[in-house]
Amino acid sequence: MIARGTGGRVAVMVLCERDRTVLDIERTWWLEGRTKTEVVRTRLAVSLARYNQMLAELVAMPEAEDYDPLVVRRVRRAKDRRRWAMMGSRPAGWHRPR
Repeated sequence: MIARGTGGRVAVMVLCERDRTVLDIERTWWLEGRTKTEVVRTRLAVSLARYNQMLAELVAMPEAEDYDPLVVRRVRRAKDRRRWAMMGSRPAGWHRPR
């Protein structure tokens, strides 16, 4: 993330190019006809494990949600589903997706 401001004061944090690329990959990797690992290695030159770490950090930032709200919310929901599955329970008000 890059700090942008005037007069030495930070006004807004802006996503850097790498952060935007991570979100773009998450949005469209399957359209390229390759595995996610291949797309990540080609576009970012990192392992899939490192990519997943960067994605997890990124979806916690409000700037990421401003950039691509659908992807960020989808990743958060998937993370929540995995967490609830590991605990062997369901959140209050949960219903089975159709």
